[in-house]
Amino acid sequence: MDKLCNSTFDNYDYKNDHNRLIPNSPCPVLFGIRGNDEEELINAKSLINSEEIESWLIFETNQGTDDHLQRTTINKIRPYQSVIVEGTVVKEPYTIKGGHVFFSIKDSTAEIYCAAYEPTKNFREIIRQLTPGDKVEVYGGIRKEPIEINLEKINIKYLEKQMEKIENPICPKCNKHMKSIGKRQGYKCKKCGSKSNRPLVKERKRNIKTGFYEAPVCARRHLSKPLKRMKQP
Repeated sequence: MDKLCNSTFDNYDYKNDHNRLIPNSPCPVLFGIRGNDEEELINAKSLINSEEIESWLIFETNQGTDDHLQRTTINKIRPYQSVIVEGTVVKEPYTIKGGHVFFSIKDSTAEIYCAAYEPTKNFREIIRQLTPGDKVEVYGGIRKEPIEINLEKINIKYLEKQMEKIENPICPKCNKHMKSIGKRQGYKCKKCGSKSNRPLVKERKRNIKTGFYEAPVCARRHLSKPLKRMKQP
């Protein structure tokens, strides 16, 4: 059904083997299908094998719309809001016990921590690759204590260049590699005594690209707009 009915969304999480159609608790609801086209929803229903259906109904809802989010600045954030905030990464992502990943961003008004919690699974691998200087737009709800953004999705707008050392600097007089004087003390040519603080470097390839990334289906809030629907009204 998921593959045949393209206007439906958030049906199944293939990476985490999670069926999103069925409720988590025992209740009279057998399953629910989200979609943009009511005719295709009726067709999708017919493709599902389930217990006998007594009745069914199509609802028009704000699920998958991002209706809960408001664009703001960091200094105006308050507990229990759901926000969209632009900022620059200032603290390297780190992982704590339990698998939760944290980093911080700042804008012209303040700084705040962002969190990708363990239930967001593979989404955390994207977050771990952020680095100070990256410019991002974050989407998520605000915890009360501590005040931080619980990420639902992220739009990476700019990636800072990362440089890595490939070899020690070459002496301009002797054309020989200099030797390290000590940690953070630079380099020195053993032959003529010339010094340098600049090793030869190259740009490190980043494993992420600019653009949107989202929490997986298994961790997505009902109101969160999936990337599949980002061009939908």
